[in-house]
Amino acid sequence: MEHILNGIIEAFKLLLSGDRQLYSIIFLSIYVSFTSTLIATLFGVPLGFILGLKSFKYKNIVGRFLYTCMSLPPVVVGLLVAIMISRRGPLGSFSLLFSTTGMIIAQTLLVTPIITGIIFSSSKERGEEVKEICKTLGGNKVDTLFLLIREMKVTMLVAIATGFGRAISEVGAVMIVGGNIKGHTRVMTTFIAMNHSMGNYATSIAMGIVLLSISFITNSILYKYVMGDRR
Repeated sequence: MEHILNGIIEAFKLLLSGDRQLYSIIFLSIYVSFTSTLIATLFGVPLGFILGLKSFKYKNIVGRFLYTCMSLPPVVVGLLVAIMISRRGPLGSFSLLFSTTGMIIAQTLLVTPIITGIIFSSSKERGEEVKEICKTLGGNKVDTLFLLIREMKVTMLVAIATGFGRAISEVGAVMIVGGNIKGHTRVMTTFIAMNHSMGNYATSIAMGIVLLSISFITNSILYKYVMGDRR
């Protein structure tokens, strides 16, 4: 209990100290997570709708593969990305290992299946119902798509929020690909892991509180925006 109380006190001290290194870690975490979530959303949402609405052979198999990818171990993804972008890898010439871009690539690969899978599952279940409604009202394919997007607005919010939560809380992939380099690739999760291993529990708890606060604020903004439109 004492560690938790010290962590809360330490969190306020760290935030009010104006420490440049601390805020660079926080801003880098937000940047990497938001960027990877944005890229994953741009690819995952359309792909989820296409796979969910289209009728094609082996659709069930594709769905199972997609659901499997939603639970990919971050360490494995980080290892594969690190091999691909290492000097001996096929993308080695781009010097992406131990870089912010490499971390974004790894997180995007983790987040995209989550967003795609949630959209796929929901559009697959509700797609036929929406199609029938539009058909009855004389709507075309474009009308059907817009109606489905409108009806699935909350689902899209859940998908994006879940993806962002996975991105900002991820440790294994960014540790392997980014290397936790001070002032370069160190983010909140790797900072917490490092301080915990060093026995700096108060500092770890403090940064954990900051991490939870960012997640809460982000999800609150998304929730308010969507639910505000529904009222």
